[in-house]
Amino acid sequence: MTISLHVNGQAHDLDADPDMPLLWALRDLLGLTGTRYGCGEAHCGACTVHLDGRAVRACVTPLGRAAGRRVLTIEGLSPDGRHPLQAAWVELAVPQCGFCQAGQIMCAAALLAANPRPSDAEIDRSLAGNLCRCGTYTRIRAAVKKAAGTGGGP
Repeated sequence: MTISLHVNGQAHDLDADPDMPLLWALRDLLGLTGTRYGCGEAHCGACTVHLDGRAVRACVTPLGRAAGRRVLTIEGLSPDGRHPLQAAWVELAVPQCGFCQAGQIMCAAALLAANPRPSDAEIDRSLAGNLCRCGTYTRIRAAVKKAAGTGGGP
């Protein structure tokens, strides 16, 4: 079946099963490997992308649900890596292993789009479903605050 969707501003027609997880369509069919596979059960957040501006877990989102909708991945957030969140992540040296960071940034980007000046509690609540094996949560929160213009360090 042909499924049409817009990924990072570009139209794509994919010949794929509508039940295929969006994650595999992004990675295997479109070559967008910034979206990571972590748990496959929507528990870790490594696969977070935006679907019409809302953060979703691509590992459990059927491709058919994305048909005709806008999908934004980490690659499309800022092609040159200059999104305020990406800049804050680099400046504050947030990642250690980096595996979860694309999902963390995409979740934070959805938060800031909906709430440009979140409190610490709102940041924590929004990112609670994104796991970081390295435990960089304090730096993650600081980077979100820096990008929001409400803070600058841990």
